[in-house]
Amino acid sequence: MAYRYAVAGLGLALMGLGGALLVQQPSPWRIALWLAGAVVVHDGLVAPLVIAVAALTGAFGLRLRGVPRAALIVAGSLTAIALPPLLRPGGTANPTVVPLDYLRNWLLTMAAVALAAGLYAGTRAALRGARRRT
Repeated sequence: MAYRYAVAGLGLALMGLGGALLVQQPSPWRIALWLAGAVVVHDGLVAPLVIAVAALTGAFGLRLRGVPRAALIVAGSLTAIALPPLLRPGGTANPTVVPLDYLRNWLLTMAAVALAAGLYAGTRAALRGARRRT
């Protein structure tokens, strides 16, 4: 119980620090507007998409639990982060703004997530099978 109070206290302290830093910014309303936009995008776009994917997979008899669910959540989060540069490719006036090939790196990251999930699930299945045989 003490652990919960300590974590809650730390969270409240960090929220207070974030609020104080927000107020000290030259234009705190722009940052607050951006944060509100993030909440709207999450609640209006990301959460309904996750629910729709869960409903569709359930309708087709697929039960996504554990590793596949975690891999989809990670892939969706990484895609949400990468969407702005993916949707607006092209040069900028400042070449250091987006100096990398976002599409290639996003595809490599998705492949890494799929590979890690597959290796984890395969290793777990192999260990389970080994335990049954012994």
